[in-house]
Amino acid sequence: MSYSIRRLTGNDVDAYRAIRLEALTDHPESYGTSPENFAIRPRDALVAMLDRMAFFGVVTDAGALAGIVAYDRDDGERETHRGWLLQVYVKPDMRGTGASLALLEAAVAHARKEVIQLHLMVGAHNAPAIRLYEKAGFTTYGTDPRCLYVNGRYIDEHMMVRFLDEAPGK
Repeated sequence: MSYSIRRLTGNDVDAYRAIRLEALTDHPESYGTSPENFAIRPRDALVAMLDRMAFFGVVTDAGALAGIVAYDRDDGERETHRGWLLQVYVKPDMRGTGASLALLEAAVAHARKEVIQLHLMVGAHNAPAIRLYEKAGFTTYGTDPRCLYVNGRYIDEHMMVRFLDEAPGK
C-alpha cells in the first residue's frame, strides 16, 4: 500500500479525532489519556492543539489518515533543547510497510530545526514499538515504574532518547 507523510493542520481535526480515538480504544495501555476523556474534548481545543504542536500523518493514496505522531518542544527556561514525540500510532494494516519509520523521521526532521534531542516514552511491554524506536535511533535510558495505571494494572514505561547532534549509533 502506498502512502505519503505530511504535516497535519486544524483542517485535519476530524480525521485526527477518529484515529486518536482508535488508538486510545484499541491500545489503552499505551497512552496516558482514556478514550472517554479524549472524546469529550471540544473540537476547537483539538484544532488549537493541531495548530500549536507539529503533528504528522501517514496518508494513504485514498486520502485516509492511517498514522499520527505529535512533536512538542519543552518550553522551560533550561529545557528548550529538548523535544518530545507523543501520540505515536499507525493503523495495523500499515505496519510493516515502512510508514511507521517514515512518520517518525518526518517528525525528527522537523525537530532538528529546533532541538538537539528528542525523547519519548513507550510501554515496557510493547516490544514492536521499542524495536521501531531503536531502528529510528532511540536508546533507552531508564524505566519509569508504574508510570500508568490502566484497567487495574500498572504499566512500566521505558524512557528513550535520540541525540540529534550526534551521529547515529553513538
